[in-house]
Amino acid sequence: MRTPTETPRPWHSGAWSVWALAAAACVQLAPSPVYVALVIAVAWLVVEAHAADGPYRHAFPALLGLGVAFAFIRVLIAALTTHNGLEVWFTLPQTTVPDVLGGFTLGGTVEATVVLQSLASGFTIVGMMAVFGAFNAVASHYELVQSSPRAFHELGLITTVALAFVPATIESAHTASESDRARTGGLVVRRGRLLRTLVPVLERGMERAIALSESMDARGFGATPAARTDRVAGWFGLGALLALGGAFVALIGRASPTAAALGFVGAALLVAAVALASRADRRPRYRLRRMEGADWVLAAVSVLAPLALGLCSVAGADSLVWRASPLAWPSFDPLVALALAPLLAPLLRVPDPLWRRRTAIVAVFRRQNSGGVVA
Repeated sequence: MRTPTETPRPWHSGAWSVWALAAAACVQLAPSPVYVALVIAVAWLVVEAHAADGPYRHAFPALLGLGVAFAFIRVLIAALTTHNGLEVWFTLPQTTVPDVLGGFTLGGTVEATVVLQSLASGFTIVGMMAVFGAFNAVASHYELVQSSPRAFHELGLITTVALAFVPATIESAHTASESDRARTGGLVVRRGRLLRTLVPVLERGMERAIALSESMDARGFGATPAARTDRVAGWFGLGALLALGGAFVALIGRASPTAAALGFVGAALLVAAVALASRADRRPRYRLRRMEGADWVLAAVSVLAPLALGLCSVAGADSLVWRASPLAWPSFDPLVALALAPLLAPLLRVPDPLWRRRTAIVAVFRRQNSGGVVA
């Protein structure tokens, strides 16, 4: 039973991060189209229950469409370049590219097994985009920056700005379209429509970037000189990178003891670098929200889903992975579907409906005001 809460965001962003990682791991552990579709459905339910009306919520279907576009490109490339001579649908004119570009054959037979297998692989991309879009719609990026270690403050802030790119662009395009319809009295004028939409979007993006840079400069972002502890942390970080790189080379050379030793040293140096950099940074944290007991429970329950899928894989569940050869419908195992049930845990608490209506009114008000500025 879902329980409404008075808190605008009933779950901490740290718990949402664990949930998103668990859902992404489920897509990787069970790439069969049946189970990927279940994960996409869970992500859609989470967005419907927790996302407020605004650009982040509207970015969810856009990210799904982007995943579909990537999957289509993957299918097209595989169909034109991969040939095994089985289940041929039709034959296209073929050519061989120069050896400098790989010397592979482009065109030829288009085969059912290749197309269907690439479709299944592309569907996993859609599943990953759905998980990322759901996390981007329901998590608070401000809480993520606050909860990150002090050493990752700059990196977290840059990542937050990058995550807001797609929703902000969608909002700008929607505002420009509304302003264009207002100028034409509701009539659709197709001539020059792309230019009338593109220019305001680019202009608003430039204005937003300049305002953000001025705000960060006024707050002294990155203006603090490096302390001695920062320099020591930097040397530790360099040593960690060298040690981990050496561990990778040792793994390639099948020197397992050396790789394990270098990996341990690199991990220790990396932890020391983060600890020193975090201690040197005296950044204040305003109204920091910490994870409560329910948030830790949600994180623990979410991890149960990939662990259960891992046990199913060890037990020899054949339905986790679907293969196009021999051609057959994807099989469905109720136990595997039950293993995905912990991903529904965020639906046990949902935001207050009054808060959602209030955020919807604020979003409409902001769009109307920004539309007037663009017009």
